[in-house]
Amino acid sequence: MKLNGLTKQQVEDSRRQYGANTLTQIPPDPLWKKILEGFKDPMIMILLVALVVQVVLFFLHQAEWFEPVGILIAILIANGVSSISESRQEGKASVLKAEEEAKETAKVIRDGELHEIHVSEVVVGDIVFLQAGDKISADGEIVDGSIRVDQAALNGETEEAEKVPCEAGDTYEIKDLLNRHYAYRGTVVCGGEGYLEVKVVGDRTLFGELALEVQEDTRQTPLQVKLSKLANQISTFGYIGAIAIVLGILIKTLATGSIPAGIYEWIRLIMDAVTVAVTIIVCAVPEGLPMLTSILLSFQSLRMAKDNVLVRKINGLETAGSLSILFSDKTGTITEGRLSVVEMATGNVRVYDALSKMPPVLSVDVVTGIGVNNSATVSGGQIIGGNSTDRAMMAFLMESDATNAMAGEDVRSFSAFDSNKKCSSVTITRDGKAVTYIKGAPERILDRCTKYIDEEGEEKPLTEKNYLTQYIDRQAGRSMRILAVAKAYSETDEGELTLICVISIRDNVRKKAVDAIREVCNAGIQVVMVTGDRKETAVAIAREAGLLTNPEDIAVTSAEMAEKTDEELKEMIPHLRVVSRALPTDKSRLVRIAQELDLVVGMTGDGVNDSPALKKADVGFAMGSGTEVAKEAGDITILDDNFSSIEKAILYGRTMFKSIRKFLIFQLTVNVAAVLTCFIGPLLGENVVMTVIQLLLINLAMDTLAAIAFGSEPALKEYMREKPIPRSASIVSKDMLIEILISAAYITFICLGILFVPPIRNLYRTADTVYLKSALFATFMMAITFNGFNARTEHLNPFEGIGRNRNFLLVMLAIFLMQFIFVTFGGEALSVTPLTAQGWLVSVVLAFLIIPIDMVRKMILHKPQ
Repeated sequence: MKLNGLTKQQVEDSRRQYGANTLTQIPPDPLWKKILEGFKDPMIMILLVALVVQVVLFFLHQAEWFEPVGILIAILIANGVSSISESRQEGKASVLKAEEEAKETAKVIRDGELHEIHVSEVVVGDIVFLQAGDKISADGEIVDGSIRVDQAALNGETEEAEKVPCEAGDTYEIKDLLNRHYAYRGTVVCGGEGYLEVKVVGDRTLFGELALEVQEDTRQTPLQVKLSKLANQISTFGYIGAIAIVLGILIKTLATGSIPAGIYEWIRLIMDAVTVAVTIIVCAVPEGLPMLTSILLSFQSLRMAKDNVLVRKINGLETAGSLSILFSDKTGTITEGRLSVVEMATGNVRVYDALSKMPPVLSVDVVTGIGVNNSATVSGGQIIGGNSTDRAMMAFLMESDATNAMAGEDVRSFSAFDSNKKCSSVTITRDGKAVTYIKGAPERILDRCTKYIDEEGEEKPLTEKNYLTQYIDRQAGRSMRILAVAKAYSETDEGELTLICVISIRDNVRKKAVDAIREVCNAGIQVVMVTGDRKETAVAIAREAGLLTNPEDIAVTSAEMAEKTDEELKEMIPHLRVVSRALPTDKSRLVRIAQELDLVVGMTGDGVNDSPALKKADVGFAMGSGTEVAKEAGDITILDDNFSSIEKAILYGRTMFKSIRKFLIFQLTVNVAAVLTCFIGPLLGENVVMTVIQLLLINLAMDTLAAIAFGSEPALKEYMREKPIPRSASIVSKDMLIEILISAAYITFICLGILFVPPIRNLYRTADTVYLKSALFATFMMAITFNGFNARTEHLNPFEGIGRNRNFLLVMLAIFLMQFIFVTFGGEALSVTPLTAQGWLVSVVLAFLIIPIDMVRKMILHKPQ
């Protein structure tokens, strides 16, 4: 057929009428917009309110300039770190995408000549020349030639589809990817040559339609839900505490008879009370929490990049730690994503899993039968051409360094795979005689085999085939693809044959994936394999991967699932392990149903067909070898396509959540102790227990430095033995609340005891109020610092594994040093006076006692591990 293609004018007309072959891309938000969006964070919003109040008090001369400035710095750091980190991660992904797109070209016929152009220049009506290895640039119909296409990018499966011209009178359904005449953008030509007439381009292609579906909003992450709830609780606590302090001061003033004489005295009294109350509100807010979250996300993202995990959307990491159900692709994630030779069996069912384990006399025939009789070739250490089965055979030989043993110069003739005969053959010259090797479907070859070659290389009669048939049936049950290899002592593939071996081929389960799936399941996360394979194959793979282990585990097909109502499917979800023959719409439905059950949902995928589900899931894991559309839709890109890397992402996410909880125990203890001390003190007769400046120093020092300390906590495997935290659960658990209240109560008691309890006060051998308040300030800071050791582990020993977080030790040492400097050199600015050596010793002992007190709590609550 003579194909002239479009003329230059027709190209321009087509582009005007149908548009360019480009996909609509919504650019990522600029950095300034990310920063503005960050101000919607519930914690940041509380800080903004506190900032406004502090600014007002500053202009009323009731606050120092550094008080609002300190809060502003905390806001900018917390918001800026997260926004900048996410922007940089998106930048890395954009660079990788641009590099890939720059390489995409297409060969088109225009004005009767072949031209190579960028895919974006392809238009409707173009005739595209396709060869093995080409990625199809637009949807269209095959008009000449014959090609085999890998459509995994659209349907997720490795099985190749044949595409041929449509004969007169033939019809086909464009939406049916298995039709034999229409090819799709994003798919790859595996073999043959052909010409495609472009029918649609850009967003109108199936690839483009799926890409558009992924550009929609997602729901709040589990951490955002928990922090929003905590923000409401903290603000309520702060407001109640502030009102109580104002009322307490007024009641105490009235009760002691110190009633102000005039209006100005009343205003002054109320302003003093309000100033303390506002300070309490500021102290009640853990300013370091947003900063800690940002530091953790950025720090863990950098760590994960070394483990082949690229965090594209920063919130995806913390969501990964909260996963309760994970829908995983089979091909390329649980399996290797390519066909491999698993084992070979002789006619007497002697099984070998490697060529090197075969006797040399037998391996010579195997090398010729699958290596010389092969459409693929080896060049420069690379396998070129051939279909997926031929490439699997050649890869098997390369692993045994057997490709050099193939005597290609002895080949007389070669017949590629014939779909009618269901085999391929090669005729070679050996010892001056013609020998023909046949490779193909067992049902076509075994019936003609009268002899077989045993493990000693001797030919023996093949009279009993039942053992061999049973072996083949067992292998088929393991989802193996079976090929028979035989030879004939003639120049044709006709007549009686001698069986060399039966070969089992399969897309193998990744060895690391089995261990990773076990770890993830032990972590309480339900793993469901979603695949386009037939049910028998899917079940066999699932059993081998460790997904189907209990009688109540369920495997269903897409058709069976379609018959279920949403309510019926919700009842099935807890026991669901395999969905076979899955359609892209099935994945989206599974995500929606699981989210309606309030589960935190993860989805893996690599094809355009996976993109809508990747976007809708709480966290989408896109494979590094997958399509750009899938990567755009996903939150996290698994660069090595390995399920074990997903396990690492979950571990890092859990580590981050654990670090946030540790920080909250530490910080909320500080806040509760500060509120209680400043509330009870005035009621006992001392209006100012700790000054506003002291409280701000405590808050800022503890917030910022503690964020660094807890942000460096190592990822511990023990976290993967815990069950997922429900999406609706509070970020502050009952055990955490008990720990916070006990520790805060002890700190409040010893601090107030220094002023009001004689046995404790007498330890300092002085009645000087300024000195005692200095000791109180020092004791408060040291006690909360020691409490940091309690907060960082649930184990009985608070110092366990402390060497794995050097930053924690450095921060705690820095806080002790800062406290010494504050008290020793703070003077009138901080309302302190230097302590004696005895005073420091007493304060250190009182502060240190918080560690054994918490150890007792852990023993009582059976927390030691």
